[in-house]
Amino acid sequence: MLRNPLFSKILMVCFLAVLLLIPLGMIQSKISERQMLQTQVQQDIARSASGPQTISGPYLVIKYRLHQRETTKDSNGVEKTTLSESDIQEAVIAPHALKIDGNAEVEIRSRGIYQARLFNLHSTLAGDFVVPVGYGINKPLADIIPVSAAFVLKVSDSRGIRNAPKLTLNGSQFDFAPGNVSAAGGNGIHVPLSVIDAATSPEFKFNFPFELQGMTTLAVTPAGNTTEMSLKSTWPHPSFGGSYLPRSRVVDDKGFTAQWLVTNLARNNTGAEDIFSIDFIDPVNIYLLSERAVKYGVLFIILVFTSFFMFEVLRSLRIHPMQYLLVGLAMAMFFLLVISLSEHMSFLIAYAVSGAACVALIGSYLAGLLKSRKPALAFSGCIALLYAVLYGVLQSEDNALLMGTLILFATLTAVMLLTRRMDWYGLSTTPTAD
Repeated sequence: MLRNPLFSKILMVCFLAVLLLIPLGMIQSKISERQMLQTQVQQDIARSASGPQTISGPYLVIKYRLHQRETTKDSNGVEKTTLSESDIQEAVIAPHALKIDGNAEVEIRSRGIYQARLFNLHSTLAGDFVVPVGYGINKPLADIIPVSAAFVLKVSDSRGIRNAPKLTLNGSQFDFAPGNVSAAGGNGIHVPLSVIDAATSPEFKFNFPFELQGMTTLAVTPAGNTTEMSLKSTWPHPSFGGSYLPRSRVVDDKGFTAQWLVTNLARNNTGAEDIFSIDFIDPVNIYLLSERAVKYGVLFIILVFTSFFMFEVLRSLRIHPMQYLLVGLAMAMFFLLVISLSEHMSFLIAYAVSGAACVALIGSYLAGLLKSRKPALAFSGCIALLYAVLYGVLQSEDNALLMGTLILFATLTAVMLLTRRMDWYGLSTTPTAD
């Protein structure tokens, strides 16, 4: 009777590798659960503080009515013209030039083990308006009836406004009032202005300080015919997005500076995404890194099982399937340790501690299994090298595929070189004594 024939052993090892997908899947599910909890905490903090912010404007919102003439004929054929007024309409005048100078500070809010990042923007907005004759609506001046005018700044979450700004308009100061008086709706603040005669073309120069708090993302709509923005921050991990990237930027470990310049000639996109934005991102997303690490768990298990199998073949050493399984579970436990520890310490330290613990555990187990310290130390060293390579892969997402492919190719090369003279038929048919 054949005992542990080669083909049966290969099938058993493959079955165990597939079986270990269950704990790896459970660990990945746990990572997703913790990530959802973190998102919920961030949403709770946003509800009690302020959410992502989008600044739009400022604009001049001019409301007016139009004379409407309706001509009718009586029974005798005599024409009669009736004059009425239309419902209130509005013209939104964009700034001719808009300049924003700002500095953003980032603070961390914690709730339990979870964190959220809030930015505090300290800025000055300045620019000018040129109101076209007839508000630019191409109607006879005699038919335009001015109703009201207002200086409006739109903010996506007005709870984040942290000062009571005073508007300086043509040398005079005005207080802002809450609310956005535009028919388009939304949150914001405004300053009521005197009625603007449609027959004139006045110019307004403005500036005002503006402080805004928000979570994670600051976006700006380039409202002016020419919009310039200069932003500084001590946060060293910005992510620039939206329709327009900075014209120039400097990012280092002390923070970043960035400048945008957007003209109306570049604004072909009139949709909701016609913005430029800055995300104050988390430099190390432990859940994303852990999730990516688990995806390499099967590769780790295959490499270790392959090494065990080669020891069996080359050294006629019998390793029980249960011993394969225990070592595989120890490899899977590494990923659970990483996510558990990284919630309480830096990811690098958590990764190093988890790797050292698993290498020590597997090494001591192999020393008893192989009845020799040297091969156990060699195995442990290889596993430690695998963990080091995996950390490099996690830190360099662009090279992840290349590094994973090289590892697999190196493993296949080693197996082929070590077994190039092996008689597989003779090995699989040789009985093993009890």
